[in-house]
Amino acid sequence: MLMMPQEELSTRSQLLHMLKVQGYCSVSDMAKAMGITEMAVRRHIQTLEREGLLRSTLVRQAMGRPSYRYALTELADDLFPKNYLQLTLDLLNELEDQPGGDQMIDRMFEGRRDKLETRFLERMKNRTLEDRVAELSAIQNAGGYMTEWESGEEAGVYKLYEYNCPVAQVANRYRQACQCERQLFERLLNADVERTECLADGGSRCAYAIRREQTHSTGS
Repeated sequence: MLMMPQEELSTRSQLLHMLKVQGYCSVSDMAKAMGITEMAVRRHIQTLEREGLLRSTLVRQAMGRPSYRYALTELADDLFPKNYLQLTLDLLNELEDQPGGDQMIDRMFEGRRDKLETRFLERMKNRTLEDRVAELSAIQNAGGYMTEWESGEEAGVYKLYEYNCPVAQVANRYRQACQCERQLFERLLNADVERTECLADGGSRCAYAIRREQTHSTGS
């Protein structure tokens, strides 16, 4: 990964912050506000545009040449702090306090499991178990789980490891998340899946043992 000098990062951050607060700005606006040259601003703009973080609009003026104004894209919005996790926990806590809340929360997690199964099942068709495990690892990696997989010492046994859990704080409070994940893996892999280690239980990772024999245990 290319590392940028600290002063470059600082200028970049200032530009992004300015555009977040003020919306559309011209090169001249940004240069004056930040006390740098227009050439320096343009250099940063070119980089941010290549990364998909800026969009430009040509503005025609009563006098003089048209000029471009720049604003952040939706992709750039992910660079700024979010509090989705706390909102999720607050909503789940509120639901839990309602009559029948526990059952509703169960159904929510189960519904999410079923939707994920529908989304990914096609990718598992006509594959060997080993290929399905590799595909599942890729799916989880794309979701931020930092996975690895390997063949076990026993024939027909595979191991899947997740070193990060993007929903860890939710899973710590609502273990339905862990249970539904294991069930999802069983359905996608069409195999028996046993969780042998869990981040939510204080483990250093989530670890799964995957076997060809499909016994469909009902534990978490």
